[in-house]
Amino acid sequence: MIVAELKPFSEIEEMIKGKQHLLLVGCATCTAICFASGNREVSLLDSQLKLKSLMKSKEVFTSERMLKRSCEHEFVEELGSFIEKSEAILSLSCGVGVQTIADCFPEIEVYPALNTLFIGRPDESGVWKEYCQACTDCLLHLTAGICPIARCAKGLLNGPCGGSQEGKCEVSPDIPCAWQLIYDRLETRGELHLLDEIKKPKDWSKKNLPGRVIREDLLLR
Repeated sequence: MIVAELKPFSEIEEMIKGKQHLLLVGCATCTAICFASGNREVSLLDSQLKLKSLMKSKEVFTSERMLKRSCEHEFVEELGSFIEKSEAILSLSCGVGVQTIADCFPEIEVYPALNTLFIGRPDESGVWKEYCQACTDCLLHLTAGICPIARCAKGLLNGPCGGSQEGKCEVSPDIPCAWQLIYDRLETRGELHLLDEIKKPKDWSKKNLPGRVIREDLLLR
């Protein structure tokens, strides 16, 4: 899932300065799961904006909408009938969602209310961690399902480094050494031979920018 968090309110205020009619748009998928963009979060931001405007004696008119997915045009286009009276859209979605809304409605300003952080998962209540950098050349079959690109602070393909101590990363004692985790899991499986081959430096040319995937079998002819 894509993990994001709400921008500082002062930054949001600065972005929408001078706007009186705002449409707040939430996303019901990734950013809602990490509690950055659900119905509650949209309503809280709405209330905060209105309260701050009252304190400054500057009236702000807002409306709220929740999209099933902000990253797909077919869902974003549902906003069409709600933007007529809006000067700007404040999107509580990942960066892809913000851009999709802007593509669908290029005539209106679209502001990001969230900072998109990483691809990760919830490890415990209220804690999300990064597990993938979408490097386009997955080697999890060689590293026991543990990604050294995302989970090693140095992104080492052949580890561990000399700084790890007692299974912890030298960057922080709170971070497990990814390569210690890889070694332990491979040892349990009896697959330590997978570490014998030195892995070549990552070929980042495979990560074409901007990224694009085409499935010929799904194209409409």
